[in-house]
This record gives sequence, structure tokens and C-alpha cells, in this order.
Amino acid sequence: MSLLVLWDIDHTLVDTRGVGRELWAEAFEEVTGQPMREQAKIDGSTEPVILRETLGLHGLPDSRERFGLFAQALGAAHLRRVAALRERGHALPGAPALLSALAARDGIVQTVVTGNIRTAAEIKLAAFGLDRDLDLAIGAFGEDADERPELVRIALGRAGVPAESAVLRAAGATEVVEDLSDTERMLKLLTG
Repeated sequence: MSLLVLWDIDHTLVDTRGVGRELWAEAFEEVTGQPMREQAKIDGSTEPVILRETLGLHGLPDSRERFGLFAQALGAAHLRRVAALRERGHALPGAPALLSALAARDGIVQTVVTGNIRTAAEIKLAAFGLDRDLDLAIGAFGEDADERPELVRIALGRAGVPAESAVLRAAGATEVVEDLSDTERMLKLLTG
């Protein structure tokens, strides 16, 4: 492997157009017996953190056991409503073409680092045909850790990349893009 590409899922590769929030509310009510009146901030958070903070907004206690039950309920909700995901959601512009173009190149491995639980991540990716170009065995998911930096370390470890090297500490964002629609530009940015 000469290049490892770590992708986030929501708002990077896919947009569920509100279906994700509906599934979350279903799982929350199933596990707590209460409707979800409000949800904690989700951007940049992992499922365990979102659940903990949403439970707090409802005056309910958090525990790892409760998260386990919630993860099962959320995964089951995604399985039940995969047709709604396909109908209302979509892969973001350029994502399918870019993932395919990267997969066609030698030495490039792609996976995900996501706050989603693994089942939800797999279903979202499969719903839009994005899973075939990713090595999900080395990805990191919401149930792996509460904080995103730890998810990156886990994915790097699973890929056999030393997470604490000087190269990784010195790494920083050099480019910001609005979307993935310019496949050639993205290939140049990602592969040099």
C-alpha cells in the first residue's frame, strides 16, 4: 500500500436527506420508551457521544449497556428502512466516480473513519453502491471509540500504518474541496 485514503461517510460520501435522523429517533424511542424531542449536535460527533448528550437533554442516564442496545436498534432500523435511504438519499456528487477511480489504481487502499455504528455505515454505503471500493475491515466506526482522533488511530492500526509517526503528527490539511465532482482534480490531490 502506497496510499491509504480515510473517508467520512455523512456529508462527504452520502446525504441521507433526513432519513438518518428519522432512524435515530426510532432507535432512541425503542431503547428509552420516550420520543426524541431533540437531538444533540451531530456534526463531527460519534454515535456514543450523540447518544450520551441526547439522553442528557431528556434527563436520562447513559451507560455502555444502553449504547449497546441503541446500536442494535439503530442497525435494525437501517435494515428495515434501506429502501427509504435509497429513495430519499443519494451519493454526493463525484463520490462514486472518485472511489472507483482510486480503487482502479495500484497501491491505494480506501476505508472509512466514521462516527456511525458499523451496521449503519455498511448499509448507507451499500445503498448507494459505494461499499465495493472500500476495505471496511480496516475502517473505524462509532462503536470503536467515542472520539474521532482515536478512530483515526484505530483505522491506521488496522491498516498497519504506525499512528504515532512524525509524518502523521506533521500532517495537516493542504486542500479543501466543496465536493468530489471533479474526479481528475481529486485524483491529483490524493495521489500527487
